[in-house]
Amino acid sequence: MTRGDGSGRDPSARTTVDPPDWFVEQAAVSDPSIYARFQREWPECWREAAALLDWDDPYEAVLDDEDGPPFAWFPGGRLNAAYNCVDRHLPARKNQLALVWEGHGGESRSYTYLELYREVNAFAAALRDRGVGPDDVVTIYLPMVPELPVAMLACARLGAPHNVVFAGFSADALSTRMARTDSAYLITCDGYYRRGSAIAQKNKADNARIALDQDVSVVVLDRLGSDVHLGRDYYDYHDLVAAHEGAEVAPVSRAASDPLFRIYTSGTTGRPKAVDHTTGGYLAQVAWTNRAVLDVDPEDTYFCTADIGWITGHSYVVYGPLALGTTTVLYSGAPDHPERDRLWDLIETYAVDVFYTAPTTVQTLMKWGAERPAAHDLSSLRLLGTVGEPMDERTWQWYRDHVGGGECPVVDTWWQTETGAILVSTLPGVDGMRPGAAGRPLPGVEVSVVDGAREATGPDAVGELVVRRPWPAMPRSLLDGTGWGAASTDGDGDDWRYRPGDSAAVDADGYVTFLGRVDDAITVAGRRFSTMELESTVTDVDGVTEAAVVGVDDGPGTSIYVFVAPNGRYAERDLRESVERAVVGAVGDAGRPAEVVFAPDLPKTRSGKVMRRLLTAVANGETLGDTSALRNPGVLGEIQSTTDE
Repeated sequence: MTRGDGSGRDPSARTTVDPPDWFVEQAAVSDPSIYARFQREWPECWREAAALLDWDDPYEAVLDDEDGPPFAWFPGGRLNAAYNCVDRHLPARKNQLALVWEGHGGESRSYTYLELYREVNAFAAALRDRGVGPDDVVTIYLPMVPELPVAMLACARLGAPHNVVFAGFSADALSTRMARTDSAYLITCDGYYRRGSAIAQKNKADNARIALDQDVSVVVLDRLGSDVHLGRDYYDYHDLVAAHEGAEVAPVSRAASDPLFRIYTSGTTGRPKAVDHTTGGYLAQVAWTNRAVLDVDPEDTYFCTADIGWITGHSYVVYGPLALGTTTVLYSGAPDHPERDRLWDLIETYAVDVFYTAPTTVQTLMKWGAERPAAHDLSSLRLLGTVGEPMDERTWQWYRDHVGGGECPVVDTWWQTETGAILVSTLPGVDGMRPGAAGRPLPGVEVSVVDGAREATGPDAVGELVVRRPWPAMPRSLLDGTGWGAASTDGDGDDWRYRPGDSAAVDADGYVTFLGRVDDAITVAGRRFSTMELESTVTDVDGVTEAAVVGVDDGPGTSIYVFVAPNGRYAERDLRESVERAVVGAVGDAGRPAEVVFAPDLPKTRSGKVMRRLLTAVANGETLGDTSALRNPGVLGEIQSTTDE
């Protein structure tokens, strides 16, 4: 059994960084006994999450059939997500900002909770007049504009599940997702700006509509300011809202198990999968984790850089923060447009308290230099977080030192589209932080790392992570025990488990270190290496900002290709030799890279995930396929030209 994280370091020797006293004193959760209490009182402990919501009808139990699927969280309970995110805050917070938005060319808008209430109601009334009712699936194909959360909340108000499709996806991707949901309603825009260039969004939507068998009613938001030909079954967003100004739509009461939305995995594997999340369990857990893990308070200004097209945007830009009554920042631009200090400027301008982003974004910001955050007043920050991929020690330390002033706690969170909410992280007011490790499973969550025989591994041994207990935000496929993510039992039939597909190691204190996807492992000369293990080794080399490692079938076996984004301080020849030495030193000569490819950046989705399948295709000389999920598609051409030399 492989031990350690593959980088030559002893995980048990990692430094533990305690949260500062000033943070613990004000933290939402600061009692260390919460772990023992949630263990002792499980599943009743999750009443604490449900108590953050307003229920139309009280639930009869916390969890039904806890010994195995089908499961039911909060059975008998009824509620409405839009009411919980907007209406109930009006008595105390109607004049508080709910959304602040920064768009193209200095464009900005803000909505108080009262203003958000009015627009959500007006648009819900318009959708209702167009025929939208409970359980009708509404597809939303919008960029990061305020009308996107407005549309989501309007759908939730009507009891209509929404199906948000990332705005950068192609027409084919949109039509596939609409066909699979039999969605007869589409909300899109004429276009939007990306890095100063206009993107013709409606053209893609038109092409998708033509490919569908069902009739589709389309609402179009005017973003480019040009005359848009609408045609039959097309409606202008602003005209609809104006026509229904002042309307009030009673929120439709939904059972806790009713679907709130459908979302698809990001497609980094090329095979997106549908995930349906519920109204009660999902909303309760995202509200609780926003409070307990991200320490979000209603008085805060909170900034998560994720696109709402991904699950992070659903859970930690829209539903979680708004359920708590906080102010959430929306940003539709790139971190380097118009300048590379754009994120720091936003944090300073809005006095952001909590900042949540991807490790790959932090690595890019590192590459641009510590002098950029140093030029801005970031003293408002109280907590930093990351999501999307594991974060190495060097990135963690830079983030805390240069963004958090050496004081802010950093929460390195693990979860996925399928889990709906954070499952593994430190509680910043309770736990010490260990750079390179995500943390312990949260109170009420039980995970373990198992070997190929499904036996629990020893401390620091690498294996596959499994989740041993159900959790409130679990998707409907896991609730009923069917589908691609079906629950399974061990051989003795007593232990329910969900397999997320991630490789990990857990230390003697229960801190989990994530090492990438199980299927991302590379086997060379009979030895199995995790891509995360190798990438962690490479990013420790001076001169390397980011790295991605893929395996290439070269006939006799598998070869390792290393893609490196350097910081420009070293000559490529010297840096290539340093990378090769580091990899060989960590895993032996069998792991010597066949190629070290330098690139200005790595291909990433808008959520910050490196698309390794595209790098594998580049290394193999294969057709790239759909690249519409990328935020930086141009970098692939530069990488291809390098590998062709």
